[in-house]
Amino acid sequence: MTKYHIEPLPLRDAFLWRFPKYKDARGFFVEAFRIAFSEREALPSFVQDNLSHSIRGVLRGLHFQKLPHPQAKLITVLRGKIRDVIVDLRPTSPTYKRWVAVELSEEDNHFSWLYVPVGFAHGFYVLSDEALVWYKCSDYYDPALDAGLRWNDPTLGIAWEISEAPILSEKDASLPFFDERNNPFSDL
Repeated sequence: MTKYHIEPLPLRDAFLWRFPKYKDARGFFVEAFRIAFSEREALPSFVQDNLSHSIRGVLRGLHFQKLPHPQAKLITVLRGKIRDVIVDLRPTSPTYKRWVAVELSEEDNHFSWLYVPVGFAHGFYVLSDEALVWYKCSDYYDPALDAGLRWNDPTLGIAWEISEAPILSEKDASLPFFDERNNPFSDL
């Protein structure tokens, strides 16, 4: 049976889920997901998988989906390297309005999933020439519930460690700041 380990992050309920890569001269093999492991960790069911391709300098986020269909996510990188940022937006959480950044890379010694609980915003910045980011969602995408926060929000003060202006979509460039919106997760 494949072994894995959980690496807690400093935000309540968020973690890195690390699976071993079995390497040899041909490359590597990894068992990337097993529903039994997900159930053992009391994760929600995942109903939708998404794949994102981006070039160096692209910043996507900070995104979340509002109630009544918020999404927990499992995020990994199949190709390239990203700086992934998550923000706890749950007012009842002891880590409310705190963020954490992790680097996810195909070059890691483990195959890693970043677990993003319901009530978090998520975004990433591409550090490599290109990146393929795969993520699992616990609810279906609903454009009417799609929401987010500005990547450079002064209230959150995220240290993206970016040396030049990121490449943003029009939507992401015009997302509201934290203080400009009601918190959609005030009941969590």
